[in-house]
Amino acid sequence: MDWQKVKDYAREGNPEPPRRVEKTNKEWREELTEQEYRVTRQHGTEQPFSGEYCEAHEPGLYACVCCGTELFDSTEKFESSSGWPSFTEPVKENAVSYKEDRSHGMHRIEILCNVCDAHLGHVFPDGPKPTGLRYCVNSASLKLVKSANDA
Repeated sequence: MDWQKVKDYAREGNPEPPRRVEKTNKEWREELTEQEYRVTRQHGTEQPFSGEYCEAHEPGLYACVCCGTELFDSTEKFESSSGWPSFTEPVKENAVSYKEDRSHGMHRIEILCNVCDAHLGHVFPDGPKPTGLRYCVNSASLKLVKSANDA
């Protein structure tokens, strides 16, 4: 994955998700905390440096808090000093979808769970090699799932 491919997905369509999870707003509200709902379903943002996973270093996979889809591997997590957990790439190309975001007077690329459309954060072309990408993710949209080897 590289920045050009991210931009192409945002403009021309995303990869097919492995499955779909669709629920009503009422169902999401019943399952999520207020903060999780605000971030994932209303495209909110948590305060910088406030999220549970901002400085976490535990091994495992980060899954979508809404549907449980595995999104990011802790081995791809890095310290970006941005105030949010940052990753160089998703676990699979079709785990995340991309959407142009022109809100707040900026032009960015929003990242969403490709299975349930939960807002995760944004991706930027200022990450480390080899991808050069920084997936800047709200902790409230994630849950750390430890693998059997890490238990």
